[in-house]
Amino acid sequence: MLKSESQTYDDYIKALTDISRAITSDLYLEDLLKLIVMVTAKVTSVAICSLWLIDDSISPPKIRLKATQAIAPEYVKDRSLALDEGVVGYVATHKRPLIIKNVLRNQRFKEKEMARRLGLVSMIGVPLRLKDDKVIGVLNCFTNEPYDFTATEVNLLTAVANQAAVAILNTELMVKTKVIQEELETRKLVERAKEILMQRMNINGEAAYHWLRKHSMDSRKSIRQVADAVLLSHEINMS
Repeated sequence: MLKSESQTYDDYIKALTDISRAITSDLYLEDLLKLIVMVTAKVTSVAICSLWLIDDSISPPKIRLKATQAIAPEYVKDRSLALDEGVVGYVATHKRPLIIKNVLRNQRFKEKEMARRLGLVSMIGVPLRLKDDKVIGVLNCFTNEPYDFTATEVNLLTAVANQAAVAILNTELMVKTKVIQEELETRKLVERAKEILMQRMNINGEAAYHWLRKHSMDSRKSIRQVADAVLLSHEINMS
């Protein structure tokens, strides 16, 4: 990150623009997370950038490593920490950046084996905060040499992290919306198929649903596909 302050500022603005563009895109969450770490690593010239997200679907919540631009994929798989554990846990719970001059000498830093292998020295962890002050994750940046992060760099990284948080939340909401829409559409199709079966076979709604489920399991197709087939057959017979 040994650039002039004006160059650094220009690069961060570009990063914010790239991530902002992602907010209105239809990127899947995994692709979005990769974009965030790649853009951040590129504009900061750090050795490694990693992104952790809080999983509050379990109790107690954990924070999981979800993306990095310079570590083998197998390293990312199933890596998680408690919210009171490690640098990422500290940053997430205290909701403020943490700078470490030498990760190998810091008691809070848990990934010392990785740091030795990759030659990592200094780092900064920045929370991904939303407007309501909720933290959804942590963005980490590592250097290969001792480095003092400036106040400008901390502020700009914080802006990048906060913009990333908005992009991630937006993507998650889009995914949930699509899932809900698909569930509603499936429910409507199944109800229409049930009505057709009730009339055609002179059975009640429960029996019609049982018929759809049995054919779904026997054919190894989704109940929506079976319902679609019933509707199509009905349309053909009516034409």
